[in-house]
Amino acid sequence: MKLSVSMYSCVRAAQAGQLDLLGFIDYAAARGVAGVELLDMFWSDVERELPQVKQRLADAGLEVAVYSISNNFIQPEAEARVRELGDLKRGVDLALELGVDLLRVFSGSARDDVSQEQGEAWILEGLSAGAAYAASRGVILALENHGRFAGRSDQVRAIIEQVGSPALRVNFDTGNFLPVGQDPVEAARELAAWTALVHLKDMRLAGAGEAGHVFEAPDGRKLTGSIIGEGLVDLAAVRAVMDGAGYAGWWSLEYEGSEDALNVGVPRSLAAARSMLA
Repeated sequence: MKLSVSMYSCVRAAQAGQLDLLGFIDYAAARGVAGVELLDMFWSDVERELPQVKQRLADAGLEVAVYSISNNFIQPEAEARVRELGDLKRGVDLALELGVDLLRVFSGSARDDVSQEQGEAWILEGLSAGAAYAASRGVILALENHGRFAGRSDQVRAIIEQVGSPALRVNFDTGNFLPVGQDPVEAARELAAWTALVHLKDMRLAGAGEAGHVFEAPDGRKLTGSIIGEGLVDLAAVRAVMDGAGYAGWWSLEYEGSEDALNVGVPRSLAAARSMLA
């Protein structure tokens, strides 16, 4: 199994100025992972930093498992949707610059003034055009299960089937199904055949008044990120489903818990992930 760590696991540390892209690469290399997941949100100046990042990756012997962007096609203004598609295309090009043919994408963020029907139409429009461009460059788009429009496995599958391109596949996030009220193992059974990347994430019940990244599930339960293996996701069962489908891609750790990521959350999660994936 190929284990990667996403820089999003260290988002709070990055926001606090504790590490930048180069520092993250060094941090990941020191923890013995084979790959890293890099995200568009962490560049300060991509043109200036890109050569340095590529050299540091080479020096560390790390692969880029996936490059991830945060596109949002739920944009009432046509010009805004054009810009989002342009950002996706630049993401495809940058992924190739980083030596990877896999780009994580989103569908879009819910808005009170946009209906489900209209939002779905914009998502299909954007991802269809994006997949056509990705296919022309030999890149796969991995759509993450995330949010109102593509949070459940049936929604993700519907988008994949309607776009109908081999260049659009799934980023299966093991934790994101719980906030939309779906069992991740059930979701894995539906999406394993289309999965190009797995985000390895766990979630637990949030304590009363707990601060941080807290989600409310449809049943009213409050959920937050957890160290791998200490939460509610049956990760062993998810892995069994993926194995049964012949999945051989990356498992990219995306830690979202409240513990200190650099010294507690990521190291303990990596140890648990190695045990689970052995």
